[in-house]
Amino acid sequence: MSLIYPFAALRPVPEVAARVAAVPYDVVSTDEARALAAGNPLSFLHVSRPEIDLPPGADPHGSEVYARAAANFAALKQTAPLVMEEAPSFYVYRLHMGAHVQAGIAACFSVDEYDRNLIRKHEKTRPDKEDDRTRHMLAIEAQTGPVFLTYKASPAIDAAVARVVEADPLFDFTAPDDVRHVVWRVPASEHVAIVDGFAAVPVLYIADGHHRAASAARARQARAKDGPGEWDRVMAVAFPDNQVQVLPYNRVVRDLHGRGPEAFLQALGSRVTVREGGAPSPERKGLIAMRLAERWYTLDLARSREGAATALDVDVLEREVLEPLLGIVDVRTDKRIEFVGGIRGTDELERLAGSGAFAVAFSMYPVSLDDLMRIADAGGIMPPKSTWFEPKLRDGLLSHVIA
Repeated sequence: MSLIYPFAALRPVPEVAARVAAVPYDVVSTDEARALAAGNPLSFLHVSRPEIDLPPGADPHGSEVYARAAANFAALKQTAPLVMEEAPSFYVYRLHMGAHVQAGIAACFSVDEYDRNLIRKHEKTRPDKEDDRTRHMLAIEAQTGPVFLTYKASPAIDAAVARVVEADPLFDFTAPDDVRHVVWRVPASEHVAIVDGFAAVPVLYIADGHHRAASAARARQARAKDGPGEWDRVMAVAFPDNQVQVLPYNRVVRDLHGRGPEAFLQALGSRVTVREGGAPSPERKGLIAMRLAERWYTLDLARSREGAATALDVDVLEREVLEPLLGIVDVRTDKRIEFVGGIRGTDELERLAGSGAFAVAFSMYPVSLDDLMRIADAGGIMPPKSTWFEPKLRDGLLSHVIA
C-alpha cells in the first residue's frame, strides 16, 4: 500500500510559469546556473542555487547562501507572483520530449514509508549533499523540487489520469531544451480514485532525487519536536514504469594510469573481450563501447561476469577496468573520472576523449527499470551515476510549504 496526499501547492501564476520554471538544481554547476538565470529575475535558480547572486568564489555552503535563498524565495512570491492554492489538490504533470510522452501524479508521499523502505532506494547519498538540501529546505520552509518516483503501472491510475487531461491545463509551455511541460490540477471528484489506485501499489521506487528524499527525511527529524505536520510528507511526481525513459550514464577518464593506448588495450584484453569497431551506442546489455585514441572499440563483458548474469554493466566495468587498470578505487571521490548524461549523446564522448582533457570514454547500454527494481527490492545499491532519467521535471512549478 502506498500512501498519497494532496497538498496546497505554492505555484506561479500561469502567465509566468515558463519564466519561473528551472532545471533541477543538481544538473548544473554554479556557473551554468548563473548563465541560465542571467536576465531573468523570475528564474527559480535564484532560489535553488542562490549562490549565483553572491560574489564569485562565495562558499556555496556558507550560511549567507541559505539566507539568500530565503530572501530570494520571499521576493519571488511577490514579484512573480507565486500563489498558494486555496485547497489541497493532486496534479497531473505530463512531459513531452520528441515522440516520448510520460504523465505522472504530483502529490505528497509519506516520509514514514520512505524510512520503512516502502519508497525504495537504489543509490547511496552523500552526506554533504544531504546537508546542503536539508539546510536549504529548512531555510525556505518548503520543498521546491519534486522527487521522481516510479511504480508498476496501474490501469486504475492510468484511467484517472486520462480523465483529468481532458480538461484545460493549468500550465502548458515548452522549455528552452524543447521539452514541453503540461500540468493539470486534479478535480476533487478524482481524488478518491487516485488515493485508491495508489493504495493498491505495494511499493514505490525513487528513480531520481535520492538526495531530495533523504533531505526531506532529515528535515522531518529537525521538526519532530513540533509534532505532526507537512514535514511528515515529501513532494514527488510518480510515473508508471511503462512510461519512464532511462538513458545511459556514460564515463570519461582523464588518463590511462601510466599506460599508453596500446599497452592499455593489451591489459584490457586480458580481462574482457575487445574488438575494434562497433556502434558508439551499445546494442544490448553486456556490451560497452569505448572511445580510445580516436577509435571506437567494443567491450564484451560475457566472460567477466563470473556467473553473475544479473550483474550490471557498470559493476563489471568498475571491477574489471576502472579499479584494476585505471586505478579508480572509488568513483564517488576520484577526480580522474567524470560522468556524462546520455542526453548529451556519443558525439560528446568523442569530443571529450579527443580534447586532450580525457584519455578514454565508455559508452554504456541503459540500465533497465526491471534491473533497478530488482536491485531495490533486494535492498541492493547500484554504483553511482548508473541511470539518467530524461526528460527531467522542472523546479519551481509546484512547491510544498512545510512551515
